[in-house]
Amino acid sequence: MLIQQQDVQQVANAMMNMLHEDEMEVINNFYDAVKAKDVDKVDELFPGFLAEIETHFKTEEDMMEQSAYSDMQMHKSDHDLIRKKLEKFHKRWEVLKGPKELQGFLEKDFKKWYTQHITKWDAQTAPNIG
Repeated sequence: MLIQQQDVQQVANAMMNMLHEDEMEVINNFYDAVKAKDVDKVDELFPGFLAEIETHFKTEEDMMEQSAYSDMQMHKSDHDLIRKKLEKFHKRWEVLKGPKELQGFLEKDFKKWYTQHITKWDAQTAPNIG
């Protein structure tokens, strides 16, 4: 398990909290396959992992746009930062199938980004949207 419930701050928006809870299950299933070095399972789960992250981002971005949230561009730019990294690691996975490299990224970069993003950006945004 990469991210536990207590690692993720609850925010003042039920939809955002629901997105995070659903997403954590997908993240942890993906991480478990990576950690087990189950290449076939990672191949199977990687597209769903990326889709779940994108659903989270798109839903938040739509909510920010509908609410004319003033810091939307800064929040979205933080999404874009990790989108680019995820895209890079997905492309590298397709070529190298390197679970060790992917595990390092998930443990060192992704987990830190994810928990900090929720603590900073999502917590700040939540009371101002939808």
